[in-house]
Amino acid sequence: MLDQLRAMGVFACVVEKSSFSGAARELGITTSAVSQQIRSLENEMDVILLHRSTRKLSLTEAGQAFFSSCQEMLAAAERGKIRINELRDDLIGDLRIATTPDLAVQHLIPALSHWMSAHRGLSVHFEVGHRYIDLIEERIDIAVRMSSTPVEESSSIIPMAFVDQILVASPSYLNQSSPIVHPNDLRDHELLSINVMNDSRHFNFQHVKTGETLNIEMQSRLQSNNLQVAKALCQQGHGIARILYLDAQKELKNGSLIELMPDWKLPAFTLYAEVAKHDQQPMKIQRCVEALKQYFSQLAGGRAIQIVR
Repeated sequence: MLDQLRAMGVFACVVEKSSFSGAARELGITTSAVSQQIRSLENEMDVILLHRSTRKLSLTEAGQAFFSSCQEMLAAAERGKIRINELRDDLIGDLRIATTPDLAVQHLIPALSHWMSAHRGLSVHFEVGHRYIDLIEERIDIAVRMSSTPVEESSSIIPMAFVDQILVASPSYLNQSSPIVHPNDLRDHELLSINVMNDSRHFNFQHVKTGETLNIEMQSRLQSNNLQVAKALCQQGHGIARILYLDAQKELKNGSLIELMPDWKLPAFTLYAEVAKHDQQPMKIQRCVEALKQYFSQLAGGRAIQIVR
């Protein structure tokens, strides 16, 4: 089939150039190769397509009808090329983004809201959940994820920010509980565990000034797999929550939550985008990642989130 389509293209070029040699120069092949392609077409269809003379070429009736079909085929191929270029270079087509529910609601939708409105030719699908998604199997273009271990930048991994973990509690909880000035004090308090985190009740602290490290484990009676639920329980005074700084900025600012022991730091997370591997990354994926990086670079005033350079 491909050989026949190639021969049709050669035939159309011969007609347009009115010579075998002109078509050969245009296509970058030999004149004998052009002649062979035309003979193959004529033999396969058992018709004469061209009247050949020493001075010029002319189309037979069958050749004229076939030339019209070849022109239609070439026009369709050109439209296909244009469509592929549009999909690669312009922000149209489908874009599939995978992330967690909290990241989607708290950050990705705010980050991409104006961007999505500006590109009406783009159909965006958010695949939201806590399970690990294989980008190739599920046709995902971008996965936005959080890692507690260092992430190295590569052609498919784009680190976007470092994000602090903090411990928070409500004023009402702190007013009725024993003071918390040192990590050891946490042993006497209740943790509101978010159980989608690994080792959610285990803490590795490091003092920002002395470098002292301390590992402790807290008890947990109330648990959830959802950040918003844990944060709501915390605001109601049911215990201490371990959350990301960027997820608590509003509550810290309005005083409904208070950060505990700011001099004792927990390991930072890396927020990163993973993209499907392509020889040439579609422009819609590049632009989406750029919009996300710009959004996260402007959060937290540089305190808890620093763009990876």
